[in-house]
Amino acid sequence: MLYFLAWRNVLVRYKQTAIGVVWALLRPFITLAVFSVLFGMLAGMPSLGVPYPILVCAALLAWQFFASALNDCSNSFLGGAELISKVYFPRLIMPGSAMIVSLIDPAFSTVILAGLLRWFEFLPDWRIVTIPLFTLIAFCLAFGAGLWFAALSVEFRDFRYIVPFVLQIGLFVSPVGFSSSFVPDEWRVLYSVNPMAGVIDGFRWAILRGEPPLYWPGLALSVASSAFLLWTGLW
Repeated sequence: MLYFLAWRNVLVRYKQTAIGVVWALLRPFITLAVFSVLFGMLAGMPSLGVPYPILVCAALLAWQFFASALNDCSNSFLGGAELISKVYFPRLIMPGSAMIVSLIDPAFSTVILAGLLRWFEFLPDWRIVTIPLFTLIAFCLAFGAGLWFAALSVEFRDFRYIVPFVLQIGLFVSPVGFSSSFVPDEWRVLYSVNPMAGVIDGFRWAILRGEPPLYWPGLALSVASSAFLLWTGLW
């Protein structure tokens, strides 16, 4: 059932759209272009010796997966209300199938990242093999938070509007357009309370040859937050 629900969601994701799956490439590309112009060219954000588009694209890869997974997972119960009310099945199948579908868009985004790495002749080193680990942390974080929002949305429909607002604010407060290494040391731990800060830092560390250096306290907070949200969300 998990497989068929996930496959159904894949089929209808871009159904009846004029350009279909091209949206999966167009959305991250436009976001990357906006960040590159506003923060890279106009604001002159430092990029630690790394081409700024690659710095942003590595972060967008993590953020896009998290945002898509959280949004789809939080709406899964409401979207499948008719099915849930007609037949009994383990309720976790609904948000679980939504999480699987959320892997599609980031898969297309890797095409953009690969193109940028080739264009700037900036090839990753051995650290790239750790990407699945940071993806797992992002998966647990999105799944745990998504389960909370999915359950709360059933009782309080306001959360359908809260989640997009949280994601919109989170895009700018998370280190997507800049590196968290520029946060003053005395505020670094407090800033890392945002669990996506550690995940994004991990993606950059893995893709950009260890630049910027991995901030271990921030990564530990991300792992702890992900585990806590996943455990309580499942409960």
